[in-house]
Amino acid sequence: MIIGLRMTNDGSNIAAFFDLDKTLIEGNSGWIWAKYEKRLGNISNSQLLRVAFWNILYHLSIIDMETAYSYAVEQYKNCSDKDLFDRTEKWFESDVKHLYRPQAQAAKLKHEQLGHKIVLLTSSSRYVAGTVAKHFGFKHWIANQFPLDKEGKIIGTFKRPLCYGTGKIHYAKEWAKKHDVSIENSFFYSDSYSDLPFLKEVGHPKVVTPDPRLKKVAKKMTWPILDWSLQ
Repeated sequence: MIIGLRMTNDGSNIAAFFDLDKTLIEGNSGWIWAKYEKRLGNISNSQLLRVAFWNILYHLSIIDMETAYSYAVEQYKNCSDKDLFDRTEKWFESDVKHLYRPQAQAAKLKHEQLGHKIVLLTSSSRYVAGTVAKHFGFKHWIANQFPLDKEGKIIGTFKRPLCYGTGKIHYAKEWAKKHDVSIENSFFYSDSYSDLPFLKEVGHPKVVTPDPRLKKVAKKMTWPILDWSLQ
């Protein structure tokens, strides 16, 4: 079900921002990636358990994301940019593309028909975001960036602020200014309480199969709550 979409102008100054995990796709991409890496023998059982623990904290919106990201990026220090994109492509084909929620596809299509700019806004990496955007037809994407050395290898750090929480506001507004988009007239679809800051910024917040804390806030704010679950 798509709520509150109607033509008010040509739509060119409006964007529809979509979160990735548990919004566009069923599940958490970080956890799906970790299980894939374990299956290939690239990470240990203890590393997988660490990711599982962080995934729980993320779901509860109590994670120290900078600590989690620092650890994660360090694991890929000296990996080449091209190699990670290639690995992410294989992961997407085997483990992710079938998780694209039909309701998300329908919402994206409706926004496109209204002339809105479609943006993937995620706290995942540029490798995940770029790959997902390419296959799901998103012209624009905003995600976390990992600086490279002169040889095109990850140096083991990330660009600050993180594209997470209030960091999403920073990057979304930066993007909106560049593309002449009104945040006040735009939409944001998300499942996570961590996205509450940006949900409050847009004119049309859309809460998708939310976690308990976001669901409570959404009811209080009388925001639309959409069930896009594949179950």
